[in-house]
Amino acid sequence: MDIKVLDALLKPRSIAVIGASATPGKIGYTVVKNLIDSGYEGKVYPINPKSEEILGFKTYPSVLDVPGEVDMAVFTVPAKFVLDGIEECGKKGAKGLVIITSGFGEVGKTDLEQKMVEVAQQYGMGILGPNIVGVLSNSMKMNASFAPTLPLPGTGALVSQSGALLIAIDMATFTRRVGFDKLVSIGNMSDVEFADLVEWFDQDEDTASISLYIEGLKDGRRFIDMAQKTHKPIIALKSGVSAHGAAAAASHTGSLAGAAKIYGTAFEQAGVIQASTLDNLFDRSLALSLQPPMVGENLLIITNGGGVGVLATDAAERYGIPLKFAPEDVQQELKKYMPEFGSAKNPADLTGIAGADWYEESVRNSYMHPWVNGLTVLYCEVAITEPMDVAQSIKRAIDDSGITDKPITVSFVGGEKTETAMQWLVENGIPAYGDPDAAVNAMAALHEYANLKAKRAPLALAPNGDSKEKAMAIINKVRQDGRDVLTEIEAKKVFEAYHMPVPKCELAATAEEAVSMASAIGYPIVMKIVSPQILHKSDAGGVKVGIENNEECKAAFETIMANAKAYNANANLHGVVIQEMAPWGTEVILGSVNDPTFGPSIMFGLGGIFVEVMKDVTFRVAPINQSQALDMINEIKSAPILKGTRGESPKDIEALSATIANYARMIVDLKDEIDESDANPVIVYDEGDGVSVVDARIILHK
Repeated sequence: MDIKVLDALLKPRSIAVIGASATPGKIGYTVVKNLIDSGYEGKVYPINPKSEEILGFKTYPSVLDVPGEVDMAVFTVPAKFVLDGIEECGKKGAKGLVIITSGFGEVGKTDLEQKMVEVAQQYGMGILGPNIVGVLSNSMKMNASFAPTLPLPGTGALVSQSGALLIAIDMATFTRRVGFDKLVSIGNMSDVEFADLVEWFDQDEDTASISLYIEGLKDGRRFIDMAQKTHKPIIALKSGVSAHGAAAAASHTGSLAGAAKIYGTAFEQAGVIQASTLDNLFDRSLALSLQPPMVGENLLIITNGGGVGVLATDAAERYGIPLKFAPEDVQQELKKYMPEFGSAKNPADLTGIAGADWYEESVRNSYMHPWVNGLTVLYCEVAITEPMDVAQSIKRAIDDSGITDKPITVSFVGGEKTETAMQWLVENGIPAYGDPDAAVNAMAALHEYANLKAKRAPLALAPNGDSKEKAMAIINKVRQDGRDVLTEIEAKKVFEAYHMPVPKCELAATAEEAVSMASAIGYPIVMKIVSPQILHKSDAGGVKVGIENNEECKAAFETIMANAKAYNANANLHGVVIQEMAPWGTEVILGSVNDPTFGPSIMFGLGGIFVEVMKDVTFRVAPINQSQALDMINEIKSAPILKGTRGESPKDIEALSATIANYARMIVDLKDEIDESDANPVIVYDEGDGVSVVDARIILHK
């Protein structure tokens, strides 16, 4: 999207209100009045063919009758009049359209919504909405919405998919002491979407952080791409995270994947900080708009109360920045500002007799120490100190240190005086909270942001030879046969084309063929039924392992075929796979789904028959490189098993990470073909001995 379109929507020099009204209570009246009350300094043109003047402004029958230029038009007319209004705006040369009007895709009228976009695009215009509250900007003194007032001023920008929630957030900024420069309602996202606004806000000099309330994304991959490129922190609260499609999924991966898991990992890959609740969104937005990232693992807590110190210690562990004892030189310095019965370990408890001077000296000296990567200061209101004195001492200490690349968060617990002191701290650039848990969580957000910035990598593909050509030859043959499920052997050949190690195997149609093939491969062998209608072979009694000779092979073939027929009389039985028996090792699973928002996504975790019980899995949006594959391996709870524990040898993690990266490449290359796939189990051997994809499944798009 042309950035000038967003300039017109977020920094317009002139605004036409189409559907402006002289009747209080109507949205067309409220928008005009809000523009006046907010002090908007650009031109305002009310459009209403039945009025001559509204709230002191001359009105015009049509936007075409406006004598000056129109940057942005705000629509408050009924849906049936919107198309004509868009056409007139296009002829007038407007660039941005804010469609407050509802009655489009959200009520099933998707054709009308699409037509609206088509007309706007013919004239090079961008649409925000429809079905929105509008746009609010403190720096522009512009309330182009029907929200009551501009938010508390701040340096953040917030975009909400829910209009009602945006209004609630607008009013809550005053009670929560969290300011925003801009609030944008995005509604149906017929045209302008989250990725567009992230790109624009990253270049906006009035925006320090970007907060998002997301119900869904139109183009998940574009959002990841834009978020990865930003230089400013993004905080997202995602709602509607129940699993989608899991009940109907045919593969292990499909049943384990869900909106929450895919969105969560996509945000992580994009470098987006996640919020868990609306309160948490406020808390994290405040910290990320005021403080630098926490680079490093060492958080120091200074307090005057043991209770809040313990609460903060628990919170630090819970949020991924567990406390460590401070170095001896830090402790010796801190002991200068506490009585003998104080503690300098971490938390540093100055005790309840600490005055503002002790706070100032302890904060200044510890903040300047290179061991300290982040500082959280706690204060419980006591009779011997004034909260404002403590607040000002903290601010002086930070300023005197001259350090600007370390974060600080504060929590004051007490009455009205502490509330006033915390408000003063926020106004002076230090995030302050009424709960030590919130202060530590805010610091954790700054820590997460630093780590995510270091880890995020683009979704890029490297050349991969003729793998896709080989795989497509197999898939095309399956399509010609009228099938959408590959046999195990076909799936393994596709995997093999992408350099994933698979054991030797053949397909036997008769018991005699089975014996001949088994003799050529060499005993012991594994035998498995092959049928497009039987995806979970063990459930059908279609697997026999440890076959040692010809007699056992023949008997196993007959048993497997009989079991398969009994399990599904209508199943098309291709035969039985004769496969070399892979040595025992550690079982893991690889899987993929084609997520409706983010496209090809992969799963890795503990494998075998218990995968859906243990659910020790992690996800990524593909493709990923080998380093990112190693991150996946380290994330599962079973990672110590792979690394060697309780006398076990470490497994070949290098070979496993390469296999995961190759698998991710495969599902991206074949995204237009593969709907779901599994490699379960994948056997991981001791370090240096590699891996083996023992079973494979590929389900094509129908």
